[in-house]
Amino acid sequence: MTVTSSLYMRVATLDDIPAIKALMAESMARLLPHFLDSKQVERSSESMGVDTLLVSDGTYFLVFEGDALAGCGGWSRRRTLYGGNTTAGRDDSPADPKAEPAKIRAMYTHPDFVRRGIGRMLLDASEAAARAEGFSAMEMGSTAPGVPLYEACGYRLVEDLSRPSEDGTIVPILRMRKELA
Repeated sequence: MTVTSSLYMRVATLDDIPAIKALMAESMARLLPHFLDSKQVERSSESMGVDTLLVSDGTYFLVFEGDALAGCGGWSRRRTLYGGNTTAGRDDSPADPKAEPAKIRAMYTHPDFVRRGIGRMLLDASEAAARAEGFSAMEMGSTAPGVPLYEACGYRLVEDLSRPSEDGTIVPILRMRKELA
């Protein structure tokens, strides 16, 4: 468990899935409209959501303030770049730490706890864990709200992965990368 001021972090368990889903829904409903139009917010669930494999792998963290779930996120040693259990194009095979990056995955902050260092806590823990397993780089499929934080933490834009959905709506997904020191 990591403690920073009144915030503390622990590894998520499968019993936490309902609380994670609730936090994700609240975050998407209240924070995405600051960056996306209503159609993009509606379509965001196609590329966002719970990936229970992260929880099973022990690479997904929860940040609390007291009893309140303030944020969640983690990393993966697998090849899937972003998305939940039902996102198309998943590749759950292990990445080779010597040749491939680990992935930052499913970062969400509850709207009542933004700008409190939660994202940085989750990134720091994820990067340290990936580094300990021999990874020398991290990548992510970032949504629009995450870009300012990730850039401030040393990630750079590599590729725009945004694609139109069946109705033509484009939800931005940006592949970002950081070399680990």
